[in-house]
Amino acid sequence: MSFITANELKTRGVSALEDHLSSEDEVFISVRGKEKFVVVSVEKYAALREFELEQAVREARADYEAGRVVQESVDQHMQRISDAL
Repeated sequence: MSFITANELKTRGVSALEDHLSSEDEVFISVRGKEKFVVVSVEKYAALREFELEQAVREARADYEAGRVVQESVDQHMQRISDAL
């Protein structure tokens, strides 16, 4: 895990991130001593996003297999959403 300050990022720019990302998967950016942002490479982001989408598919399949689904027309669906508001 690697950390840089907002001031270092402001001063050194992208090169500060590149330096840290060359040896770490992620860089935490601190603002006034508190972790505020995380920067990852595009490859790492894509892997995380793929994992997130795979998890959503697993959850949807589990809901379907458990019968937690609703079959309805578009109009019925829109009405149900409106009623919930």
